[in-house]
Amino acid sequence: MGIDSRCHRAVFLDRDGVINRPVVRDRKPFAPTCVEDLHVLPGVERALVRLRHAGFRLIVATNQPEVARGTLHREVVDAMHARLAAMLPIDEFRVCHHDDRDGCLCRKPKSGLLEAAARESDLTLASSFMVGDRWLDVEAGRRVGCTTIFIDWDYDERRPDKPDVIVPSLADAVEWILARS
Repeated sequence: MGIDSRCHRAVFLDRDGVINRPVVRDRKPFAPTCVEDLHVLPGVERALVRLRHAGFRLIVATNQPEVARGTLHREVVDAMHARLAAMLPIDEFRVCHHDDRDGCLCRKPKSGLLEAAARESDLTLASSFMVGDRWLDVEAGRRVGCTTIFIDWDYDERRPDKPDVIVPSLADAVEWILARS
């Protein structure tokens, strides 16, 4: 019996703005700070189920610098992920708890979260996708050769440099992915 090549593909998903509604102040996105404020965006569950049925591994890759800044406890982030895992078909969560000044390799736009997942799960990054709502997500995906998808919420911040496609939602991203897979 041969190996199913679909098992080696992943869709990497940023969390805030892709899976759940971010807290937006002055057109800038922020992570929710408590489990009660974590609200899954419309259409996300169905979109993820479709990707799972197509054979993709679903990996959330998220920066949560509030932990390093001391404004959010790691246990709260873990509780948020436990809630999302109970609701959605997500295979794993990869989290960078660092701030920029920490100089880690996992904080997007660096690609450490994606590289570690690929190594540990034998993923082919060139056959995988990175879906995000910020330039950091697109850049991390591009650095490892993933196809990049930008969900445009029209934030007042730097825009990504040449994502492969720009879409208005995860559901639209999934349509685009499945049409090319």
